Amino acid sequence: MPPSAPEFWARRGALSALLAPLGCAYDAAGALRRAMARSYQAPVPVICVGNLIAGGAGKTPIVADLARRLTARGNAVHILSRGYGGSVAGPVRVDPKRHDAAAVGDEPLMLARQAPVWVARDRAAGARAAVAAGARTILMDDGLQNPSLAKDLSLVVLDGGYGFGNGRVMPAGPLRESIARGLARADAVVMLGTDETGATARLGAVPVLHAEPRPSTTNLAGRALVAFAGIGRPRKFFDHFPNAGARLIAARGFPDHHPYTEHELEVLAAEAQRAGADLITTEKDWVRLSATWQARIAYLPLTIEWRNERALDALLDGALQQAAHG
Repeated sequence: MPPSAPEFWARRGALSALLAPLGCAYDAAGALRRAMARSYQAPVPVICVGNLIAGGAGKTPIVADLARRLTARGNAVHILSRGYGGSVAGPVRVDPKRHDAAAVGDEPLMLARQAPVWVARDRAAGARAAVAAGARTILMDDGLQNPSLAKDLSLVVLDGGYGFGNGRVMPAGPLRESIARGLARADAVVMLGTDETGATARLGAVPVLHAEPRPSTTNLAGRALVAFAGIGRPRKFFDHFPNAGARLIAARGFPDHHPYTEHELEVLAAEAQRAGADLITTEKDWVRLSATWQARIAYLPLTIEWRNERALDALLDGALQQAAHG
């Protein structure tokens, strides 16, 4: 569960039940907003990677993987992000040489290592800017609930370890909208990791793509490490190290998008030094660090391993062809 999320979001109880009417009202308001909205239809395919819960579900690594795949096909893909945590409203193209996480958000900085990234709170304006700059496909990082931009393919990412939480809509639970409403607009669900909560039974006829984040480095075995992470569910990150044969001396979790202070980093560095260990974090956390700390701290690169790449390619091909003939 995201460390900043209320504990009761993970299971049903008295407080969740008390707040359930507010969740129903929130869900209805969102549905009305989407029904009343006029969506901009971009002249290029739009692929959305979203989720149904508040907090991290693992969308960004999926977006990075899809960007690599589409680029390898010779497709001029541009990524569109709201820039959560950044101050820039956009639309602006992310430039890692002049932008930092405080300006554009950590996820856009990370994704800019894969493809051109646009930050825009107005998604339609961001799409127009990307197309004007040469985009032939737009890949949205989040935005499933945002009706301002029409989508040609919508993928819902689901964290297998957390699922749908208690299955209720905010503030009674972690859902941004009801499961039924969200899945009705989904072309497929991406199940990240093993389904530990039985969420698959609630997906109905929606196709499921199984994916697993894997470390793309082989030098972890035998290393002593102090790991820290400020992501949606830090345990997902920490589990990589024992599986790869590393000695995990300590694992420190922080809230998603956490802005690390000098004191916090000094404490982590001192802990690693006492144990004769190296400091390591996620790529998303690493891009939030100053250049001085980036030189002292490693990040663990991850790749996505798909159980059925043909099914994924078929969905991508269908969206690209449909948009081309639309």
